[in-house]
Amino acid sequence: MKKINEILAVVILSLMAVLVAAVGLRIYDTYITNREIETQIRKQEEVLSRNREANQRVREMQQEIQELSGDREKLQQFLEEIRIEDQEALYAAAMQDSSEPWNSGMSGNESMSENMLGISGETVEPGMSENSTVPGESENTPSMSGNDIMPGNGPGMSDNSTMSGNGIMSGNGLSMSGNSTMSGNGLSMSGNGTMSGNGLSMSGNGTMSGNTPDPFVGLVRPKITLEERRQIRSSLEETFVANMEDQVWLENQRIDFSDKKIACLGDSITAAANLEDEENYLSYAYPAVLGELLGAEEVYNLGIGGSSIGRYWADAFVERYTEIPEDTDIIIVMGGTNDGFCLSEEEFGTLSEREPWTFCGDLDELMRGLREDYPDAEIYFVTPLPNILQDYLMRERDYLLPQSRLVNVILTLSAEYDFHVIDLYNSNILDSHDADIVADYVPDGVHANREGYRILAEHIAAQMLRGCEEEE
Repeated sequence: MKKINEILAVVILSLMAVLVAAVGLRIYDTYITNREIETQIRKQEEVLSRNREANQRVREMQQEIQELSGDREKLQQFLEEIRIEDQEALYAAAMQDSSEPWNSGMSGNESMSENMLGISGETVEPGMSENSTVPGESENTPSMSGNDIMPGNGPGMSDNSTMSGNGIMSGNGLSMSGNSTMSGNGLSMSGNGTMSGNGLSMSGNGTMSGNTPDPFVGLVRPKITLEERRQIRSSLEETFVANMEDQVWLENQRIDFSDKKIACLGDSITAAANLEDEENYLSYAYPAVLGELLGAEEVYNLGIGGSSIGRYWADAFVERYTEIPEDTDIIIVMGGTNDGFCLSEEEFGTLSEREPWTFCGDLDELMRGLREDYPDAEIYFVTPLPNILQDYLMRERDYLLPQSRLVNVILTLSAEYDFHVIDLYNSNILDSHDADIVADYVPDGVHANREGYRILAEHIAAQMLRGCEEEE
């Protein structure tokens, strides 16, 4: 009996030891979890505090630009100074070493077609057929072929850089012959499709190697980039041309929107900032004008000033998209401007991980939510207009990323979810890097006046019509 009691005592003591250990581990796990949560909350608060400070600085910059807008000569000089400095920032950000590639990488003949490398002709994007066009671009998109002259000091080009009918570009940094031969100080491409140079080489089968990794591998890229369009014509000229084409489309529209309800999710641009002092100012906002142009049954304006796509700013799209009425037929999401004012590489995130509280993660969550909660709605994502405030702020905050980084992710995820895209960023319209655009249409560098908002509405409406008619 005594031996049995001793055994029971040992068993009880063992169980108690196990219980104490389990409780201890539970307490330790809770402690570690709470510390991680506290660290995350503190980090998020630091980011929000930093972004609130940036928001205040942006307001000061808006006022500064608005004061300069009365003197075009001074304004032009100011914008040119920012643009020159920003080119270096854009280049450094674009070529920086990425901690991981955007997807599994490039291999074989699947990654780059020969047309993707050309300046003229059609660009084949991931997930698109050879005859596909980038959503949001008309068939009359200007091309860099023919006898176009390419002036200016654009990347890799000198004042004397030209493009002839044979596709020849000359300059200190780059040249292209009719036989697809590219040569220059830093890069060369032979007729058989091989590229070599100090930073990059590409073999005929489309694989890439070299010392400089490309952080944009796998991203959907625009057929013609903003920088390429800027070499063709100024934003003011582009805006005039695009607006004339848009008005022709609107005058000849054949699509009936009279039974359609449209919801516009956005930020201060959707909310018609700059016009608050005018009576009934929301009637001049792009959603109201859009409804008028299309003859829609109803348009919901869900624009809130200062809001962003991700959770590192106020009134994030990802947290309020559920406010869109259930009976909405068409959803238009236009954002990213405020995201650009606060994103560092860490808050930007990656497409492979898509973590919450990152741009990549929150944008993916927003798109997934829209697809699941509004399965019958036509969904459009509109990339942000390029704005001079982004460049101005990047001069003071070196952690910020170029707008193009956000835009390429919007294009990529929109293609993944099969959403329509209206690519304002690469359209070169209403670009406040152009002093004439600021003086005439975007007086504070980011928000339009009445005429600017109408041009914006006409462009979005016309692009929607183009898309609808292409699907017929």
